[in-house]
Amino acid sequence: MRHTALQTSLIPLLLTIVLVGFVSGCALNPVSGTPDVVFMSEASEINIGSSNDTKIREQYGVYENPELQAYINRVGQQLAAQSHRPGLGYHFTVLDSPAVNAFALPGGYIYITRGILAYLNSEAELAAVLGHEIGHVTARHGVRQYTAATATGFVGAIIGVATGIGATQDLFNKVFGNAILSGYGRDHELESDRLGAEYLARTGYDPQAVIKVIGVLKNQEAYEKKLAAAENRQPRIYHGVFASHPSADKRLQEVVGEADKFKSLSEPKLAREDYFKQIDKLAFGIITKSSGKLTKGGLLYTNRYYLPEIDLAIDLPSGWSLQQTLDTITATSTDQQSLLQLDVRELEKNVTPDEFLRRHMQLSTLPKGGAVTGLSQTSYTTVLPLATAFSARETRAIVVDHKNRRLFFQGTARTHEGFTAADPVFLATARSLRPLKADEKQLMERTGTAQRLRVIQARPGDTFASLAKKSPLNKNGEDTLRLINNLFPDGEPQAGELIKIIE
Repeated sequence: MRHTALQTSLIPLLLTIVLVGFVSGCALNPVSGTPDVVFMSEASEINIGSSNDTKIREQYGVYENPELQAYINRVGQQLAAQSHRPGLGYHFTVLDSPAVNAFALPGGYIYITRGILAYLNSEAELAAVLGHEIGHVTARHGVRQYTAATATGFVGAIIGVATGIGATQDLFNKVFGNAILSGYGRDHELESDRLGAEYLARTGYDPQAVIKVIGVLKNQEAYEKKLAAAENRQPRIYHGVFASHPSADKRLQEVVGEADKFKSLSEPKLAREDYFKQIDKLAFGIITKSSGKLTKGGLLYTNRYYLPEIDLAIDLPSGWSLQQTLDTITATSTDQQSLLQLDVRELEKNVTPDEFLRRHMQLSTLPKGGAVTGLSQTSYTTVLPLATAFSARETRAIVVDHKNRRLFFQGTARTHEGFTAADPVFLATARSLRPLKADEKQLMERTGTAQRLRVIQARPGDTFASLAKKSPLNKNGEDTLRLINNLFPDGEPQAGELIKIIE
């Protein structure tokens, strides 16, 4: 499964993968049993996952629900035990992200977001997501793509996924980073669906759950495209390996159907009620929560970023592609030539903005700069002649102190001409800082920590329209309820059945 964001999209990763002890030669593929030419030992593969697990957890945050974490791990371990690499040692983690996503690092480190959990409707569907990611690990898709990239000279001993500013790796790295964000390509995704379906069947689940999950994601994708068009922005969608709905994808039907020979139960396990019990009260959408003095996340809505705890709104470049993690926003121009990143940090007392910038960039001195004109807050900005993964020329650095937060903007472009054109946009974004308006404060109240998924029994006369009116959801609430209950575009709840609502 890959990334589809509700309020977020294309999550930026501070993920640096250091390849140590890799070997060149042939090894047998654990799935096919045929020789693979790979440039990485299994020990190095495991080291990649282990060394980057902490960074993934820090970047996204781990969802604070030990019971749910244990449940996901239990289902995942049962599937892994039936895989082609049962002795690898698997780790399953629920990330505190509203994005609809799941991904795996080499070595058995598998992640699923709370965002995608809201859209699944049984334990079998959960198993389908986890089984698919296990398939990527067992078939060594990341390792195989790394080897192919190395063979063409694309990467060296160090590869990574960077947010683009002050990093030494390629922002658009085609190996592990893009695989996390965009999938491994049609053939590898189909292989993972085939493997996942097999692991489901061997564990007692219906392998057809794989197709059902892809159908859920395709419905969400169709809705997101419609919503994005209405909001005049780029859609934040599932990577789209399957161009058509799974019900019309003959090859997908065939590879999943191959798992029928592994079925051991006449009535495969669905476990719908067990799953609903685990996700009742699940956080839904982007929430604002505090960890000490540092706000972990604000609300990204259309092209505005809100930090309600410090009464601040920021207007981001209109039409640019926006990505969000806990406390970072990355905006990329439509032509992919310019990039702006905003980091929200805790304010260091007695450290001025220019001193912070000098220390952060590890510079002995700073180029001439000054305060940002038009801002009442303490600020500092300058252009740094720094080569980055995104640009070999210059970076606009802006530091703004607001209450107990430090906002750190970094903007760059691929060419000098592009930077000259984009620099006014970078400065205008910083100058847009302002207090929340009355209607924005109301939006914060509707979309803050109060949003929770609840499982209820539908009553006679309940419709998604009537349920949406009682929820904190916005004007798209009716469609959202249909999507999370897999009844999109026009289904209605049946009296007596368990359904999900948002409170």
